[in-house]
Amino acid sequence: MKQQPLGRSDLIVSSVCLGTMTFGRQNSEAEGHAQLDLARDRGINFIDTAEMYPVPTTPERVGLTESIVGTWLVRQKRDQVVVATKATGPGRMNWIRDGELAFNRANLTRAVDGSLQRLKTDYIDLYQLHWPDRYVPTFGAYQYDPAQERPYTPLQETVEALADLIKAGKIRHWGLSNETPWGLMKFLELADRLGLPRPVSVQNAYNLLNRGWEIGMNEITLREGVPLLPYSVLGFGFLTAKYLDNPAAVGRATLFEGFTQRYTKPRVAKVVAAYATLARRNGLTPAQLAIAFAATRWFVGSTILGATRVEDLGQNIDACAMSLSDELLAAIEEIHLDCMNPAP
Repeated sequence: MKQQPLGRSDLIVSSVCLGTMTFGRQNSEAEGHAQLDLARDRGINFIDTAEMYPVPTTPERVGLTESIVGTWLVRQKRDQVVVATKATGPGRMNWIRDGELAFNRANLTRAVDGSLQRLKTDYIDLYQLHWPDRYVPTFGAYQYDPAQERPYTPLQETVEALADLIKAGKIRHWGLSNETPWGLMKFLELADRLGLPRPVSVQNAYNLLNRGWEIGMNEITLREGVPLLPYSVLGFGFLTAKYLDNPAAVGRATLFEGFTQRYTKPRVAKVVAAYATLARRNGLTPAQLAIAFAATRWFVGSTILGATRVEDLGQNIDACAMSLSDELLAAIEEIHLDCMNPAP
């Protein structure tokens, strides 16, 4: 497994990152530990979780994923595992931390302390803001609506709070998630002006159905050294074509009603079918095509993979090592240009 620096930070991470958001909902603790063990056996040292996981979350389950990761982490050599987690932002799930979700110093300190306790560790390697404190369209929403503007914590206060957490030794680096080009550049500008630590990565959705990162973020990656940690590279399972082949197939789209609005937009099925046909015509599964495409993009710092079955996880890890020919990449681009980003 290739190991590489995460952007301009001193974190050395595997080219694959294990996503854990099913732990505690679709996966038991034992199943979660089995996935973590397989990941380490395959050379993966990078683990991603979040305060609000598992997904879909509930008041009774919130934090359970971190706890499952924690009972595994205490058996590891801590300096050999890069642990990333996220702070829940405002606007959703106001029962987390009693609804005190703004990214100010008090709330971020409370969030970090809770994650440290559940993860059973003294420090977090990468601490991410799960989505912006301010209003932005996310998770399937794609049109900016000024009418939804809301008060938010000044970005400078957030940067200063995260810098204090780094100084205290509770986190090593910080990053963003579900962020926009404006947000990323403002955070970078503020950090540089104040002489404080910059965000080192951004975790956004990226897959064959949603290549929005390429439109506004690629130049920032190149010029500022902030890579993408792509999540949902299989489009919540839609890019495996399993729902195309069998609409009743077991998965998050059928288990959790209303959970996959991003991937049920009108032209998604047509584009999934086109990619599935292309993959099979070239001797690949649709999943292999989707994973290999995301994993080989130059702006990716590490590809986040998750699964509910250990055997699927192993196959997905294998797919990350595949290369795609120039001809196959050109064919992907034809499909993309015919119907660009049907699941923003």
